Amino acid sequence: MSNNKTIPYQICKHCVMDTTDANLKFDENGVCDCCREYEKSILPWWNHGKGHEAELKVMLDQVKKSGMGKEYDCILGLSGGLDSCYMLHLAVKEWGLRPFVFHIDAGWNLPVAENNIKKLCDKLGVHLHIQKLDFEDLRNMQIAFFKTGHAALDAPQDHAFIAQIDHYSKTLGVKYILNGYNICTEVVSDPASWFVGAGPTADETYIKDVLKKHGGYKTKNYVYTTGFKHKFILPYVQGVRTLQPLNYVEFTKKIMVDTLVNEYGYEPYSQKHFEDLLTKFLEAWWLPKRFGYDIRRVQLSSLVITGQMTRDEALEILKNPPASEEECKEMFREVARRLQISEEELMLYFKLPKECRKYKSNAWAFNVGIKLYQFLGLDRRIRK
Repeated sequence: MSNNKTIPYQICKHCVMDTTDANLKFDENGVCDCCREYEKSILPWWNHGKGHEAELKVMLDQVKKSGMGKEYDCILGLSGGLDSCYMLHLAVKEWGLRPFVFHIDAGWNLPVAENNIKKLCDKLGVHLHIQKLDFEDLRNMQIAFFKTGHAALDAPQDHAFIAQIDHYSKTLGVKYILNGYNICTEVVSDPASWFVGAGPTADETYIKDVLKKHGGYKTKNYVYTTGFKHKFILPYVQGVRTLQPLNYVEFTKKIMVDTLVNEYGYEPYSQKHFEDLLTKFLEAWWLPKRFGYDIRRVQLSSLVITGQMTRDEALEILKNPPASEEECKEMFREVARRLQISEEELMLYFKLPKECRKYKSNAWAFNVGIKLYQFLGLDRRIRK
């Protein structure tokens, strides 16, 4: 069903994006604007990663030069997911970089992710810096976000990751951050219409206003950042550049998986983002059941649009739920247990009205920053 009852249900004739994204538009042939934007604006430059050898060399030479005399020449956040793991493999083994590798432990890691991280770091001889967050802070923050009734519930973890990147870039004096975003598997971004009312993830004002309005909790050890700092001070004052080197390399999702499995004994996840219990729970059960949003439409459409999967194959995958009913029930119980609330209380949050509650934010800084990044060719994601 569409999340907007006034819009007749429609699915793209080329990918599997549909009118659960209320902003999606279709041409006379039933092809959505995500597909058209890819063909018009992204594919001509990207060319499946082909022909960027000279650009990549210049980029890597700049990173290495900036790190001369320093222990590290770049910063790399390692979640244990496919993209960050593959980027670490390339950065160390193929490109000869010396990244400061850090991992945010927000208390929701799944054992498979921790094992994957350890396998890569051990074989590559990389020291892993683990930033373990105060779970009491995270627990209270997560409950406050459940109380918003919004779909964007990963904000406490996401903000912590961005804040730590900002912190490390300053304290280490490292001028380059490696971002694992890639056109190959992520060209279609999560629709903005799914997260109406939510503020920017990296916005301290937004995070604190949610906490103020839902319990008045004040964090004790949580590190914050701001949109102005992240989007303007770091890149344009301190000269810290965020790079997306995977866009300059030819590969496919299958190549990524096969490489990591064969080289490190990496264990693939059944779905993107399933390395984290909370995110897995939200994307496998909470979002589909509460809002009708299936995040796999974004992920599969990215693969269809880039020619790695047929539309029929994607539709076949969508016939089955992301996780079994029994697994979802177990995740529900475990999430409630870790949050130290009853299953009944968690279900009350699930049944909250889907009204658009508003919170303070500095969204303007992010919007301006994104537009500027797009103008400079630093952001090539399809944003709707």
